[in-house]
Amino acid sequence: MRAVVYSELGDSSVLEVVERDLPTPHWGEVRVKLAVAGVNPTDWKARAGATASSMPFDEVVPGQDGAGVVDEVGNGVTGVSAGERVWVFLAQHDRPLGTAAEYTVVPVDRVVRLPGSTSYDVGASLGVPAMTAHRCLTVHEDGPDRLSPGALEGRVVLVTGGAGAVGHAAIQLARWAGATVVATVSSEEKGRLATAAGAHHVVDYTADDAAARIREVAPDGVDHVVEVAIITNVDLLTRVLKPRGSVAAYANTGGTKVKLRVRDLMGLNARLQFVLLYTVGEKALQAAADDISAALEDGALEVGEEHGLPLTRFPLEEAAAAHDAVEQGVVGKVLIDIAEV
Repeated sequence: MRAVVYSELGDSSVLEVVERDLPTPHWGEVRVKLAVAGVNPTDWKARAGATASSMPFDEVVPGQDGAGVVDEVGNGVTGVSAGERVWVFLAQHDRPLGTAAEYTVVPVDRVVRLPGSTSYDVGASLGVPAMTAHRCLTVHEDGPDRLSPGALEGRVVLVTGGAGAVGHAAIQLARWAGATVVATVSSEEKGRLATAAGAHHVVDYTADDAAARIREVAPDGVDHVVEVAIITNVDLLTRVLKPRGSVAAYANTGGTKVKLRVRDLMGLNARLQFVLLYTVGEKALQAAADDISAALEDGALEVGEEHGLPLTRFPLEEAAAAHDAVEQGVVGKVLIDIAEV
């Protein structure tokens, strides 16, 4: 099979396309023939050594997310059969074989059926972004720990960075669950994308007093914040958060250290939750997979520019360019086309 690999940390030039033996699924594992793979910031950061100082394995096939068809199941596997369309998440977490290859092998609990009407593009765009968004929306002390239509009824959700992949998924999931959604963006074009994703209100924080604008549409404050840049948004949060509101910070955009306004946050009885998908635990992962599946069945999760998430595509042979595009901050979702399945 063709696979993208790296055997040393570094820039995208360490990636190469090679031929490797077809992997065999063992007990509890599933082999998936991939149609499309998603590329996330975590992929290039791991490859570049930003999240680890040494190689976790002698050779790594990058990629956490993808979609395709189950090709073979190992012993002990139930609930999924060869020939079924699936999406894959955390394929390369603690494992050497990710989704930048024609085939991947993952534990059965890392594959989820893809509804017949759902495209492989959507399936490959879920994983890290959608599951992170789900966790961010379900950590409120007084809120739901599962999402479904009506679960967030009467609540206001603020999504900072509404044109990003996690922001896009958070807007769609929150809207599906009945919330009023406010998104912050940095340009008119990104505002159009957030609106296309389903945001009820969009605030350009580079042109407006973002806190004042948010208070106009949510005078009592916001209940949930899906936060991409807590380091720079601390003051904004203290001005717009409702008492007992929650802030779920899933990225450290803008640096590595944050100065908290402790007294202000204490006065709000605010909940500050940091979110990293790799350590949320199996219960949270399963809840996200189940709820995302329900949203897919309802047609609530779509991708493409008309749905607020432009797609940038590369063939498998240009995986290095795909990594570079994500690292350089291309707007939307980067996908790798692998094969017709």
